Amino acid sequence: MTILSIATVSLAGTLTEKLEAIALAGFRGVEIFEADLLSFPGSPADVARIAADLNLDIITFQPFRDFEGMPEPKRARVFDRAERKFDLMQELGCDLLLVCSNVSPESLGGIDRAAADFTELGQRAAARGIRIGYEALAWGRHVNDYRDAWEIVRRADHPNVGIILDTFHILARGTDLAAISAIPRDRIPLVQVADAPLLDMDLLSWSRHWRCMPGQGDLPLDAFMAALDATGYDGLLSLEIFNDRFRAGSARGIAVDGNRSLINLMDRLARARGKPIQGIPAMPARAECLGVAFIEFAIGEDAVDSFETMLKALGFTKAGRHRSKDVGLWRQGDIHIVLNWDKEGFAHAHYITHGSSVCAIALKVADAKATMERALGLHDQTFAQVVRPGELDIPAVRGVGGSLIYFVDETSGLGRWWEVDFEPVPGAGEGAGLATVDHISQSMLYEEMLSWVLFYTSLFDAGKGPVLDVLDPGGVVQSQVVENRTGTLRLVLNASQSHRTLSARFLTDFFGSGVQHIALSTGDIHATIAKLEANGISLLPIPENYYDDLEARTDLEPAAIDRLKAGNVLYDRDAGGEFFHAYTETLEGGLFFEIVERKGYSGYGAVNAAIRLAAQTRLAPTVTMPRH
Repeated sequence: MTILSIATVSLAGTLTEKLEAIALAGFRGVEIFEADLLSFPGSPADVARIAADLNLDIITFQPFRDFEGMPEPKRARVFDRAERKFDLMQELGCDLLLVCSNVSPESLGGIDRAAADFTELGQRAAARGIRIGYEALAWGRHVNDYRDAWEIVRRADHPNVGIILDTFHILARGTDLAAISAIPRDRIPLVQVADAPLLDMDLLSWSRHWRCMPGQGDLPLDAFMAALDATGYDGLLSLEIFNDRFRAGSARGIAVDGNRSLINLMDRLARARGKPIQGIPAMPARAECLGVAFIEFAIGEDAVDSFETMLKALGFTKAGRHRSKDVGLWRQGDIHIVLNWDKEGFAHAHYITHGSSVCAIALKVADAKATMERALGLHDQTFAQVVRPGELDIPAVRGVGGSLIYFVDETSGLGRWWEVDFEPVPGAGEGAGLATVDHISQSMLYEEMLSWVLFYTSLFDAGKGPVLDVLDPGGVVQSQVVENRTGTLRLVLNASQSHRTLSARFLTDFFGSGVQHIALSTGDIHATIAKLEANGISLLPIPENYYDDLEARTDLEPAAIDRLKAGNVLYDRDAGGEFFHAYTETLEGGLFFEIVERKGYSGYGAVNAAIRLAAQTRLAPTVTMPRH
């Protein structure tokens, strides 16, 4: 039966704090990292008692370094050191010692020499009721390939000596996976799992600073798991993550992410093999997102008039009034905006904390009930509030910055939310040509970004794009897209380590992470902008230098350039087509809107991001409302 575990080195905090976080996240096993034990102000037996009280099994003690191939007299000393570790492990109640391949410049090579050392170590371990697991470090001096490690274990030929497979050490070197299937499952006492972004750097630095949870990086973990599954292995699966972001984050939050990542990884394996995995509860498939049903703003009563005036100027028409709350519904095309200034409930609490802001996003999914079941299986934080008579109970989970993500579908009646909860308001507006929500941009703490990438890609049938570094006058902003194949779910996640970037200043003004901008699509950006400007909407001014450069690097006609310039429209193209986009000036609280027109284009205008950020930085934050 598969048992999920995590190494204490993966989390920040004291050993006690780590163990508590690991247990609360739902893990059953834990690897004790030697440095955590050495800094613990108690005995190994005390650690064993804490783990037992938390219902955690200590599955491994690690690492035991620089063992095999040492010349005398150091060889004798490493065996003495091993005996001391056996004493400690017996106090811990742990029976598996992880031995990593030797990196000492004094070590001697040779498969037979190493095998002889492990035969002797296995004999000593067996006398103490202990097992040995040998792991090939990607930078090992003589052994850096799992195939060599397996050959050493095979020649050692001792039942207490097995091989530990680590995804990072195998995949970072691009090692062929075919040989894994030849390893007997009973000779693999533990599998360690880590993902990582693809980086061109030395293996040790890559490993020590950039590992991440499965699904947060780019390593081919599914291929590894398929090769492992071919052995019939169904034992311990443990995370061993070294990451500077995680060391600066919440131990509880990182542990939950870790458990979620392994559940998601095993769910993918179960679907690939066509049968469930013992020990991993089955759950519905990743949710198919069909679009944005509505975006809800939490506002103060004194801001209602100005917000409604702004929405009118953007071409929205008031379509509904909530039957029992101070909530209004505005519509244009397939875009629905909900304004909530009710003095009770979640939206009001969000307003008290963040001011006028997006407090919720409702997503259209194929099956809302199945989406919630998957969210529960992934340990996502669900949300429920008082539902008044006649109102729909829309399922929801917590999103970025404590906001909500609602799920609505057509099959359950949830897709009729606006008919049930709102009284229609007569009248029709002219509109400005805005049709759909193209994408939503969320700004967050740098330490949170990997967590939200995992949240979205594990819950929804969506993938992640490459991490882009965007130049802001105040520093570098990291940006990463989460999107599905049909383009009905497009999210842009932004974070920065600098406190001077626009993204970081939004977090300060907003008192936390949240939606910073909303992109709305149109079929004719020039016509839409003409209507917006006629209605008094101020657009972000783009420097003339941008258009001079655009004329020099593209084949656009001068008349087309002049038209872009007149509307402060930015331009990009890719192999699929063209992209036109413009921005409103920043509203109170740091939010702004983007108007986009796509002509077969699949990107987000990243080439123009630095221009936009510089233009926004030049303008002091102001409330941009229509002039009449």
